[in-house]
Amino acid sequence: MPGFAEIRFKGTRKGYFSYSEMDLRPGSHVIVQVDRGEDLGEVSAVGTIAERKCSSSNGGCATPTPQHSVVRVAREDELSRWHATRADEDRVRAETRKLVTQHNLRMKVTEAEWQFDRNKLTVYFTAEKRVDFRELVRDLARTFRARIELKQIGVRDEAAMLGGVGRCGRELCCSTWLPELKPVSLQLAKDQNLSLNPAQISGCCGRLMCCLMYEHRTYVESRRRFPREGRTLRTSLGEERVVGVDIWHDTVTLRSTEGDRRRISLDELKAEVGSPAPARPEADGAPA
Repeated sequence: MPGFAEIRFKGTRKGYFSYSEMDLRPGSHVIVQVDRGEDLGEVSAVGTIAERKCSSSNGGCATPTPQHSVVRVAREDELSRWHATRADEDRVRAETRKLVTQHNLRMKVTEAEWQFDRNKLTVYFTAEKRVDFRELVRDLARTFRARIELKQIGVRDEAAMLGGVGRCGRELCCSTWLPELKPVSLQLAKDQNLSLNPAQISGCCGRLMCCLMYEHRTYVESRRRFPREGRTLRTSLGEERVVGVDIWHDTVTLRSTEGDRRRISLDELKAEVGSPAPARPEADGAPA
C-alpha cells in the first residue's frame, strides 16, 4: 500500500505526495514529481498525520491518492545543487525588480523561487491593484530562459514568507508553526476587551495579529457565566444595571438608577438576584 507524505518547500508552500518502498521520516529531503519536471523539498509529515493535515487544510485533498509522487531520497550532490539554486534567487529578485522598474509597474517583488530542475521560476509579488505584467513575463522568460509564473500574494502571506519578529519578541507564528492563515476580525479584540487602536493590535504585516484567535474561545466561554453588559437586574438594592465584568477576578460592576456604582463577586450577585428585593419605604402621609 502506498504511503502518504507532506512535503514542504520554500516559505510556507507545501504539497502532498504518495510514495512506496521508501523509509521516509520528517526532516529528510526528497525529489518529488511535479508538473513538467522535478522539485526538491523536505518531508514534514508522513502516514496518518500527513493524511489528517491534508484533510484539514484549505479545501482538503483533491483526491484520496495524490496525483504526484516522491521519486527518491535526495542525494548529496542534489542537495548541493539545491543550496546553490537557493543562493541564486537573490540575483533573480534583483534582476526582476530592475525589470519591474523599467516597465513602470506598481508592484512589489517579494520573493523568487526556482524549481529544483530550473525549468520553472515563480515570482511572488504584492500590489494594491490589478497589474498587467504580460510584457514583464516575456522579458523574464528571455532573461532566465525558464517558464515564468507570477503569483500575487497578500501582505499576510508576504510576512509568512519573509519572516520576522513580533512585538512579543518571538519569530512570527505565520512563518514558523502556524499551519494556515485564517481571517482575523476586530470582534476578537472587542470580545477580549483589548484596545482597538490598530497600532497596538496589528502585526508586522499591518493586519490584525493572528494571536488574537488563540485565547478567544476561553474569553467567550468565561463570559457566558456573567450577565450581559447593559442588562438591568433586580438585586437586594433594587434595580441595577451591569456596566462591566471582570472574568479574571470574577467580579461584576453595577450601577443603580441613582448613579451609584459598586463591584461585587459573581457568587454574591447570583445570591442577590435569587433573593427577593426589599420593600420600598412609604412616603410620609401616604395611606397605609
